[in-house]
Order: sequence, then C-alpha cells, then structure tokens
Amino acid sequence: MNAIEINSLSKSFKKSLAVDNISLSVEEGEIFGFLGPNGAGKSTTMMILTTLLKPTSGHASVYGYDVISNPSQVRKNIGFVQQEIGIDEYLTARENLQFQCKISQVPKEQVTKRIDEVIDLVELKEKQDEPSITFSGGMRKRLDIACGLIHRPKVLFLDEPTVGLDIQTRRKIWEYIRKIHKEFGMTLFVSTHYMEEADSLCDRVGIIDYGKIQAVDTPESMKNKLETDMITLSVTPDKTKKQRFIKKLKTLDLIKDVKINETNMIVQSSNSTQVIPKIFQISSEIGASIDSFVLNKPTLDDVFISYTGHNLRDETNGKFNKRKEFNQSRRRAL
Repeated sequence: MNAIEINSLSKSFKKSLAVDNISLSVEEGEIFGFLGPNGAGKSTTMMILTTLLKPTSGHASVYGYDVISNPSQVRKNIGFVQQEIGIDEYLTARENLQFQCKISQVPKEQVTKRIDEVIDLVELKEKQDEPSITFSGGMRKRLDIACGLIHRPKVLFLDEPTVGLDIQTRRKIWEYIRKIHKEFGMTLFVSTHYMEEADSLCDRVGIIDYGKIQAVDTPESMKNKLETDMITLSVTPDKTKKQRFIKKLKTLDLIKDVKINETNMIVQSSNSTQVIPKIFQISSEIGASIDSFVLNKPTLDDVFISYTGHNLRDETNGKFNKRKEFNQSRRRAL
C-alpha cells in the first residue's frame, strides 16, 4: 500500500486555481519532497492531505483513508508541522509536549516515555524545563517537530520546515529529519522551496509550479536526464580570439550551447569527458589562453528551469509578474 494517493486533485478559490488536477503517489517509508516556489500550490495540497481543506474535485487518501469521507482516521495516522511554529512560547518544552499528548490522546501510561524519547531525539533534554520563549528559532522548530511526532504518526507532513532559518540551523534540522526517518521508519512528506534541501534530504521529489506537477522522480535521475554538463571557462580578454574560440566550439557536436557573461564563458555539453580535451585543443590552435576551468554537473536549479522555463529563486522579474498576480488573486479570493 502506498502511504499517500492523490488522483486528479484540484482546489479553486473563487476565480483562482491553486491546485490544478494533480495526481501523485507517495511510497510507504520514503522521504518525499514537494518542491516549488511560494504560491505554487504546495501548502494547499498539504492542507487537503491533512484534512484542513476540502478539495474542489478529485480524491486523496492517506494509508487508504479518504480525506473527505474518513478525515478522523486520516488524522489518527498523520502528524503535521506547519510553516508557522505552533508551540506555546510561555510553556516549557515538556509542558508543550504534555499538552500535545492530551490533544493527540496518547495513553496516560505512555506519556512520560514518549516525551522522554522525543526530547532526546531533538536534543532538548537540557532545556526541557525552560520556557520556550527563551529558545532560538532552530530550537523552537525542533520542539515543533517533536510535537508532531509525539503520537507516532505513520506519515509526518513538514511544511517548509526550515524557512527563515540560517543555513547552519537548516542543515541541523535536516539531520533531525533523517534521525526521525531512521528511528521511526515513517513516511515523510516535506514541502520546500530550497533546492539544496530537496536534493540532499529527499528520496523522490515532485516539482510543482502554478498548481501543476511538472515532474516526479529521484533528484539524481532528474539531473541525469538533463544530459548536460556546465563548463565554466575564464578565457583571454582578446575579443577577436574569444569570438573565434566561441565560433569553433559551437561546431562541436557534443556542445549544446556557449554563453558568455562579463567574466566567463559557459559551455553546455552532453559529454564533458569527450569535450574538455577538444576545448583545450581549440584554445591552443587559436591562441586563446584559458586562465581557469570549472566543471559543474546539473543541479536541481537546472532541472527546475528545464521543466518550468524559469528560475525558482528570482520571483520579481520577467515571467514572475504572472506569479505575483497569481498570488495576489489567491489572497483576494481568500
């Protein structure tokens, strides 16, 4: 049985379509990443899967329980850590977990043991009796995740779990997520707009943009399918030689494109192993000196661009005018 099944799922807010006819399966025990920019439909999908929103059309189920017809059973099987931290800052870490045990109906005889387990897991034992308001952002997020674990769900939903945290704290949270996965063997459904997070943390990734799923695969497979290496060269400033160099490179079969910016030349190749010796051979023939050389394999940034036609990070220029309007229309609809 798959942990999550989504079939032809859509969600409309008056005139805007937040989730557009998506279908998706998440395997039991995997860490699945939902990758896309703000406003892509990630949180809306997650709120449907956690029974906080009803879909406009389509179906979704968690461990065989339909989110519409059997929401109570879905809730028993899931934990949900939202983007906004949900702990009570005026309670201690332990008091927050005790409160979560009550609302999750954890058996009384298991409460102390469960709290001790998750406190140790997220490394808050020394701080467990201090008010949460004294915690750093990373500590609060760790406590929030512990609250989502306390009733031992089969699926844990994490909505943008590291947003707003610095890179060191973000990577520490990744470590805790891996520990959770290893110790409990549960299915994790993680939404994110951080490429590195999806790449390093997730077994499979679904790319979503404007409410539509563009691709689903392992990060490595997605990158390999591009069949493109990026070779960055710093070449002699002689403009004539540089132009001759570019012209010669573009005649090679294994080179897809050659671009130039203020300082570097960027060569896109389908086989860098064969192309690199030829690059140096041509540079020698025309006297174009190569001062530096860097080979980069495709990243998830490149994958995202290949499927959507734009960069995930730059949401202010060009094509993202449409995204701005899309997000504003959603807010007006709500």
